[in-house]
Amino acid sequence: MTMDQNKPAGIETVILPRKHDLSNGFKVRRTLPSEEGRMIGPFILFDHMGPVVFHAGNGFDMGPHPHVGLAAVTYLIDGEITHRDNLGNMQTLGPGEVGWMTAGSGIVHSERTSAGTRASGSNLFGIQAWVALPTRFEETFPSLAHYGASENPRICSKGVEFILISGASDG
Repeated sequence: MTMDQNKPAGIETVILPRKHDLSNGFKVRRTLPSEEGRMIGPFILFDHMGPVVFHAGNGFDMGPHPHVGLAAVTYLIDGEITHRDNLGNMQTLGPGEVGWMTAGSGIVHSERTSAGTRASGSNLFGIQAWVALPTRFEETFPSLAHYGASENPRICSKGVEFILISGASDG
């Protein structure tokens, strides 16, 4: 039986993530791009990070690298990542928080576990989605926005909690 034969009614495509080595053996489950398509709507990359436990002295290390013409949305369930970029921004993202980096005309950034957290060990669990900017915004000035956990709307209904990390829902 193929995956398509097991799809629930109304589901058009099922994409199974593949493991991808993101940095120094840190593997993510990458859903996009996939064999089924390079993009879904504006989304060009979607990674599920962890959950992983870093023992004392270890951590997440994504060294400096460039981006243009897109935006990255990062949401953490557990752990922390410190973002630094060539604009002088330094921001630590923690559980329940959202980081929105707009690369626009170009940005160089790194994402790492802080020295203090690395010394004691930590967890990391979250998602990162890359969004292709509309053509008219591809050359916009790069920026970084941070949204604390209390700023992200929580919607609870029928025993399910939904945390809105981008866009709008229910007005």
